[in-house]
Amino acid sequence: MSISRTLHDFLSTDTPVVALQLTRVRGSSPRGEGTEMFVSADALYGTIGGGQLEHRAIAAARDLLASGDTAATLDLPLGPEIGQCCGGRVEVTLILLDAAGRQAAVDRADAEQRLLPHVYILGAGHVGRALADQFQHMPVQTIVIDPRQEELVQLRADVDCRLSALPEHDIHIAPPGSAFIVLTHDHGLDFLLTSAALARGDAAYVGMIGSATKRASFLNWSTQNCADRLSVAQLNCPIGAGGSRDKRPAVIAALVVAEVITALTSEPAATAPLGATEPSLAAQ
Repeated sequence: MSISRTLHDFLSTDTPVVALQLTRVRGSSPRGEGTEMFVSADALYGTIGGGQLEHRAIAAARDLLASGDTAATLDLPLGPEIGQCCGGRVEVTLILLDAAGRQAAVDRADAEQRLLPHVYILGAGHVGRALADQFQHMPVQTIVIDPRQEELVQLRADVDCRLSALPEHDIHIAPPGSAFIVLTHDHGLDFLLTSAALARGDAAYVGMIGSATKRASFLNWSTQNCADRLSVAQLNCPIGAGGSRDKRPAVIAALVVAEVITALTSEPAATAPLGATEPSLAAQ
């Protein structure tokens, strides 16, 4: 899902909208400086952290809309005074958006979208489609690649779909810090694509569907067939090995998404924030 596209839709009407931004954060806070959300009289886009902080900020934004003023500032202690236990203090700037402000907000979202990490799902079978269904709601750019058109057409997620007979090419040209999840219909292809992802040396996550036995087989295969010794220690195989015995695709996908997002948001993998503005839209 395109964050900027959704925000563009939210801001494209003539409905007055107030932008809220955390412009100063001291101590503990649910979100960091620069986090934005947008408030109209009856709808919201994004979040600055929920709780009493957000409740009061939304109320202030709607007061601004009702008053006809164009800007305001809140200075809120996040402690017992407002019934929130973070313990820090935040400054929230509220601005009634004009046409230029709306365009600037969309431009910021566009820039943020370009910085989102890439997640490559190599295989569009049952688990691949379940992964796409869940990753479309994450602050990442998701690409599903498969040489089988009949599998890709079953995808319903709002992600980038690529029909390719050479998915290793997409691995080679992926940005640094990308995540690769290999789950094709063929063990040999799995090994080839996994070796290509590991050979990059800069992936935030490399995972291959399978078992401990398949991991051992891959290690033997890579020793015999790869000129450079791969860093197999980086390989997650089996993927989603969180202790659950449930093999349903949606459950496996949930465990894998948790693995990948953890890897992408951990230092040093996290080179850019995963979305200061949340890609969510809610009506009240």
